[in-house]
Amino acid sequence: MEGLERSGDEAPPLMELRRLKALSLLGRGAKGVAFLVKDDEESSSSEQGLLALKVISKAALIEKKRKNNDSSSKRDNDPMKRIWFERDVLNLLDHPLLPKLRGVVVTGEIVCFAMDYCPGGNLNSLRKQQTEKMFSEDLIRFRFPATALFLLRFYAAEIVLALEYLHGLGIVYRDLKPENILIQENGHLMVVDFDLSTNRRISGGLIGESRTGIGVDELPKKPVSERSNSFVGTEEYVSPEIISGTGHDSAVDRWGLGVVMYEMLYGRTPFRGTNRSETFYRILTKEPELVGDPTALRDLIRKLLEKDPAMRISMEEIKGHEFFKGLDWDSVVRISRPPYIPPPQMWEEEDVEGIKEIDVEEYVKEAWEGQNGNCDDKIGGKSDHKKETQTQSYKKDVWREGLGNPIKTSDFSVF
Repeated sequence: MEGLERSGDEAPPLMELRRLKALSLLGRGAKGVAFLVKDDEESSSSEQGLLALKVISKAALIEKKRKNNDSSSKRDNDPMKRIWFERDVLNLLDHPLLPKLRGVVVTGEIVCFAMDYCPGGNLNSLRKQQTEKMFSEDLIRFRFPATALFLLRFYAAEIVLALEYLHGLGIVYRDLKPENILIQENGHLMVVDFDLSTNRRISGGLIGESRTGIGVDELPKKPVSERSNSFVGTEEYVSPEIISGTGHDSAVDRWGLGVVMYEMLYGRTPFRGTNRSETFYRILTKEPELVGDPTALRDLIRKLLEKDPAMRISMEEIKGHEFFKGLDWDSVVRISRPPYIPPPQMWEEEDVEGIKEIDVEEYVKEAWEGQNGNCDDKIGGKSDHKKETQTQSYKKDVWREGLGNPIKTSDFSVF
C-alpha cells in the first residue's frame, strides 16, 4: 500500500457475524452503524469479550459514489476503496493510543471492523462533565498524583504522540475532533476512525491541489448544500488550506490539534459561525480569540492555529514548546494512573442472555433506507423491565452525552 510500511504480511482475521452478539447501539452515521458486541469465542481479546463493531453499509457507499460520480477520477471508481484503505490502516497500527483491528466481517450487505471497545466515552463527553463544560484554568493547574502532567497537558500530549506515530507511517489523519478521541478502560486516549485519512507521504509535496476546494470569494455565491462533499473533514475543525483547496499535508492535523485544545479550554470551537459559509469564512480570515492572561497554553494554541501551513508550528516544535516543558515523552503512555479512569462496567451473563437477538444486517439496512423509526427498540431489548433499566443505565453511564445521540450528518463518522 503506497506510503505505508508493513512489518509483515499478516491479513486481518476474518470473523463470522453469527459469533458476535450486539448488546447496544453506540452510534449511527451516514454510512453505517456502530454496536457494542460480545465475542463469545475470543473473550480474552478484550475485557469480557466486549468489542466495538463498526458496520458499514455497502449500499450507502455505492449510492454516495453514484451521487459523486461526476467529480470522481477514474482511479476512484471502486466505492469500496476507502473501506479497504481503512481496513489496511487499522491492520497496520501497533500503538497503545490507536485501535487494534480484532477482526473483519464481510457479507453481501455490510463490511464490519471489530475493534477495541473504549468504555469511557469520548473527549467531548468528558469535557461536558466538567464545571462550565470546559477544562477550566483551575483544573488545568491541578496536579494529579505521581505525575508532573496537568489535565489538558496529558490529553494533548497523548494526541501529539498518536499523530506523530501516524505521520511516521505516512498517514495524514485529517479528521481530528473530540468525538474521534475516545477514553480507554485504563484512562489513556485512543484516536479512532480512519475513513478520511490518506497515505500520501508527508515529505515531498502536498496532497493534490483540490479541484473541489472552496475559496473565500466563493462562499457567498452558492448554497452550502451544493458543496457538501467539497472538502475533507468536519467543518468546525477543517484547516484553511483544505477549504481553499491549495493542497495540504500533515500540517492539517496540527491545525486540528489546535482546534481541539481550544475547545477543551474554552468549551467551544474557535471559528464557529451561524452556518457553514460563515464558519469557513471565519476559519480563513479571523484570528482565534484567546481570552485570558498570556500563558504557554494559549501561545501553543495560537501557533497551532496559524493559517499559513508553512508557518504553523511543527511536531518537533510542539514537543519542545514551553507548555510541555519538562515532560518525559517516553513515559506518557506508561502512566498507570491517568487523570480520569472510567468506572468499571460489568455485563452479567444473565443480562447478556436476556438481550434479544439482533439482526445486524437488517438493522443497518433499515437505518440506511430511513425506515428505522423503531430500530432502537431492537437494541438491548430485555425479557423484563429490570434488565431493560440496567441496560439503559449502562449505556447512559458509558457514553453520557457523546455517541448516545449521534449527529446524523455526512460529517459524523461512526465508530
